[in-house]
Amino acid sequence: MKPPVNALDALLAGQNADPFALLGLHEGPEGTFARAILPGAERAEAFSLDGRWIGTLGLIDGKGLFEGRLMCKPQPIRYRCSAQGHEWLVTDPYTFGPVLGPMDDLLIAQGTHFRLYDKLGAHLIEHEGAHGVHFAVWAPNARLVGVVGDFNDWNPGRHVMRLRKDIGVWEIFLPDIADYRAYKYHIVSEDGVVQPLKADPFAFRAEIRPANASLTARPAELDWGDEAHLSHWASTDPRCAPVSIYEVHAGSWQRDRWNWFLTWDELAEQLIPYVVEMGFTHIEFLPISEHPYDPSWGYQTTGLFAPSSRFGEPAGFARFVDGAHRAGIGVILDWVPAHFPTDEHGLVRFDGTALYEHEDPKQGYHPDWNTLIYNFGRREVASFLVNNALFWAERYHVDGLRVDAVASMLYRDYSRKDGEWIPNEQGGRENWEAVDFLRAVNKELYAQNPGFMTIAEESTAWPGVTQPAYDAQEGKRPTALGFGFKWNMGFMHDTLRYMGRDAVHRRFHHEDITFGLTYAFSENYVLALSHDEVVHGKGSLLSKMSGDDWQKFANLRAYYALMWGYPGKKLLFMGQEFAQRREWSEDRALDWELRAAPAHEGVRNLVRDLNRVYRSKPALHGADCEGEGFEWLIVDDSDNSVFAWLRKAPAAKPIAVISNMTPATRTGYRIPLPFAGKWNEILNSDSPYYGGSGKGNLGQVKAEDGFAIITLPPLSTLMFEYAG
Repeated sequence: MKPPVNALDALLAGQNADPFALLGLHEGPEGTFARAILPGAERAEAFSLDGRWIGTLGLIDGKGLFEGRLMCKPQPIRYRCSAQGHEWLVTDPYTFGPVLGPMDDLLIAQGTHFRLYDKLGAHLIEHEGAHGVHFAVWAPNARLVGVVGDFNDWNPGRHVMRLRKDIGVWEIFLPDIADYRAYKYHIVSEDGVVQPLKADPFAFRAEIRPANASLTARPAELDWGDEAHLSHWASTDPRCAPVSIYEVHAGSWQRDRWNWFLTWDELAEQLIPYVVEMGFTHIEFLPISEHPYDPSWGYQTTGLFAPSSRFGEPAGFARFVDGAHRAGIGVILDWVPAHFPTDEHGLVRFDGTALYEHEDPKQGYHPDWNTLIYNFGRREVASFLVNNALFWAERYHVDGLRVDAVASMLYRDYSRKDGEWIPNEQGGRENWEAVDFLRAVNKELYAQNPGFMTIAEESTAWPGVTQPAYDAQEGKRPTALGFGFKWNMGFMHDTLRYMGRDAVHRRFHHEDITFGLTYAFSENYVLALSHDEVVHGKGSLLSKMSGDDWQKFANLRAYYALMWGYPGKKLLFMGQEFAQRREWSEDRALDWELRAAPAHEGVRNLVRDLNRVYRSKPALHGADCEGEGFEWLIVDDSDNSVFAWLRKAPAAKPIAVISNMTPATRTGYRIPLPFAGKWNEILNSDSPYYGGSGKGNLGQVKAEDGFAIITLPPLSTLMFEYAG
């Protein structure tokens, strides 16, 4: 960029980094001097905002530069412009003072501003007597920043912003514009290079892809009716409560007749009643933040504060959450602070430098996903992400965040070979900056939002993922991350491997089921059969089961019942509840027509009843995270591939869970039970209602001398509740 000759030339060229020094009103010894750029005008008269005439400006440059002296103190001014018989009004943004104040500067500089989303971004406000939009963006290394949009013909010279030097934030108030206006930031780096136009990191809404401009929008404003729901969870320990999660990709649960996405209101009408009917306690959405590429499923987001425009206006998502809460259903969002995409309109080299990411690709580039890694050690970046987590809780009342790819954040050498990563100051592989960030997120979320829950997708043995993030002892690095729950990846891998083996071989792999109980209470676990298990050529859960078609269904039913009887909260990805045959694809709806087939509807009936039993029987959830809530009854019958355990909780009737993982019916099987008397068969995955053979125990067995004699149906799981 060739520099202009003087300050006024730079101003007219849109290259003056301090336009407020030259434009607007300036008081001096000879009165108030006014200067304005009014493109297309031949004459300009000045008025106060209340309509009082205060003077005339003269055109001194053909590019629209006007100057003159006005009969007033410095104040916001509106100009009546005219040319060739036409008149129009322009309210001059350069006559307005700043919106941000010293306290904002202090908190932003400290990284302790926990309402950044109320300050940065685009906000429809009234300021100094005018309605308009306040724009603010962090770009500390930029030479110049301007806001461009459909309100100024995308002209980068029209609205260059004011720099708050101490914090590197640029701001401007543009009067007389409202919501649904497209905008981006025009940024010139310190070396004079013009960057690709950037979307607003704090935008509340964006254009629908492939367009990618930000849109001025009001954040969700709703007459919320979810006080009872929020109060319930605020007074509940989720570790001791039933938590059964239905994981959903909002774009493919169902489609409309044109194969387009349902709006949030349409999803509310269909999805919420379905989840209520199925007995789940929560819906967990794959990331709904704005993202440019459908096959990323939302995991490569460019708009962390904007619900995707694919599903309508942001207020629609707020209505969905409110409707879910009124129906007693919680809403959890997948949240992705582990990486961000390289799309040029996003955060990559935002102000011409590695602002949000690391400069060195050994720290700032993710080889697995071809994405960038946030610089968690930079307080402004950490504050940006902490604020985003708080935003979803505060503005949209979501009940929790499931944090994606936590393991990739914790280790500097994640998916890297020797020489491709930089050790920490102690020479180790731990990413202590990411640890501190995750601890900060959990501390603030739990402190400010009683009843909130966070869930980590963490696939290693990092110590204390779900331990409270207390301050560490002096001289020791804290490792406890402060999450509420952690996905139990080991359970998923081991048990699916077991279920994929032919039944005749399972006797040799008995530990695939039993091993998980050696660590089941080391963290607060969620048993997750997620979308990751039914993509990228892995097939569906049904296809993973061994045997012929009948055995596949029986195996799947037995597996689900085993999982619901196993310690830990539950998560099932959409379509798995009716045994979808095809692998999931984001570009089509689920195969709902399968429900017409009895075998598929039978699996759905089972999942619904499992949720009902799980929620209504405290023994199955009251001590999910405590070793005292579990007791082996049969752990070593590998020859018959039989497993049996007891689930219990304080003041609850104990429940025995027994699985037979072979196709053989076992009659006269001797099962140890700790209490003499009747035990009611409260669930049998082999019931004809679920598509099974109908073998069982006529609803009840009787224990004497510490044992009961029962019938084990083929490939089945049974649950017996002590009746006395």
